[in-house]
Amino acid sequence: MKMSDIVKHLKQERDLVQKQLSGLNAAITAFAGVYTGAKPTGKRRTLSVQARAKIAAAQRARWAKIKKAKKKVA
Repeated sequence: MKMSDIVKHLKQERDLVQKQLSGLNAAITAFAGVYTGAKPTGKRRTLSVQARAKIAAAQRARWAKIKKAKKKVA
């Protein structure tokens, strides 16, 4: 194998590793942005008391339905 072929191959390997590292850096940056505990930037919507009660009642009905299905099986 010629010296120029070896150098060419090493350069190709270097380029491949650089691409992989840039991908890893991008992933790390993305995860760091998510898990830094930063506060949400947008305003949070507030629900009325009636809306929360309606949602809670619907969830209780779902739980009751699941509980009832479990009792039938057992």
